[in-house]
Amino acid sequence: MSNVSQLFGEDKKQQTNSNNDEDSIQDLACLWISRMDRGLSTAEKQQLVEWCKQKSQHYNALLEMASYWDDLSVLNELSDLFPLIHTKIDKRNKYTAIALAASVTIISLLGINTFLDKSFLPYLPSQHEQRLTYTDTLKADVGKQAIFTLQDGSQVQLNTNSLLEVDYSPTKRQLTLVRGEARFDVAKDTNRPFTVTAGEKSFTALGTIFNVQKNTDQAMELVVTEGKVLITKAMTSVSDIKDSLLSVSTSIKPDNLEATLVISGEKAVIAENSASLVNTPIEKISLDQINRDLAWQQGMLIFEGEPLSTALAEISRYTSSSFEIVDSQLAELTVAGYFKAGDIEGLLSSLQSSFGIDYHKNSHGTILLTSKE
Repeated sequence: MSNVSQLFGEDKKQQTNSNNDEDSIQDLACLWISRMDRGLSTAEKQQLVEWCKQKSQHYNALLEMASYWDDLSVLNELSDLFPLIHTKIDKRNKYTAIALAASVTIISLLGINTFLDKSFLPYLPSQHEQRLTYTDTLKADVGKQAIFTLQDGSQVQLNTNSLLEVDYSPTKRQLTLVRGEARFDVAKDTNRPFTVTAGEKSFTALGTIFNVQKNTDQAMELVVTEGKVLITKAMTSVSDIKDSLLSVSTSIKPDNLEATLVISGEKAVIAENSASLVNTPIEKISLDQINRDLAWQQGMLIFEGEPLSTALAEISRYTSSSFEIVDSQLAELTVAGYFKAGDIEGLLSSLQSSFGIDYHKNSHGTILLTSKE
């Protein structure tokens, strides 16, 4: 689903009608301006630019609404988003400005029951978002991936066979990764930490992008691609986590609780039966390694010399098929290459042509791998 379709919901017919209606365009422009007033996330900026590119009326309506807004930060935001377009904002009289402000308030308060459907909930002003509680269960089936936009504008991409529980309150954003792997693009909110609990550990951010893979209740991996994430024990209080995140720099780890701070471009691997978070190994990884570890987000798997047994274990996550290496010497055969996640036939053909490995299915559907010799 594109960012634009996420913004305007699943119903494309309703989206088309809305885009062709001048009043609806102005209403959407009002919502965008109010959103800009409190600050846009990276994902929201991209969505706004794409919406403005759809039609010139969208951009013109946005500028018109901005001309009424008594806040230079909105105009600066527009200038940053559209640096090649120079527009003079006309002064409006105070009565028009008051009327517009009132209309934005009415839209925010009554929009849910009138012209807005659920797809607009993530884009209401933040003071209304924080009053809402929000719970949901998100999942991706075996061999599938799914992308979701949460109530606050944060985005979640679930990998194969993943289950995520969401529980928002006015003071915190709590998510539980029951199983699987997920990428989180977190909308910034310094008042409500964004915490993902996986087994015995929690991963908390205020606004960043990170990936969590849960292998067991004790073993998991974290890759941070933007910002910083604090790893704590699952039962650590929200207030302690929030205070630590707000006080630490990108190079200093908090000393008021047992935790590990992971910053952009770093990977943390929490091993099975890890006794303490203090000694959690943190690895600085290259962009190439990040792209390899997170290739699943583009539907690919990349191997660079892993043993066949390890590669098959990873591939098994994306299919209901199971593998058995009959000839034990094949287990340590190293595998390298790009594979489409879930493409079992392509994998088996590659193993046969490149590595001399034969395969067949037994009566239970298990794929048996043997050497041609």
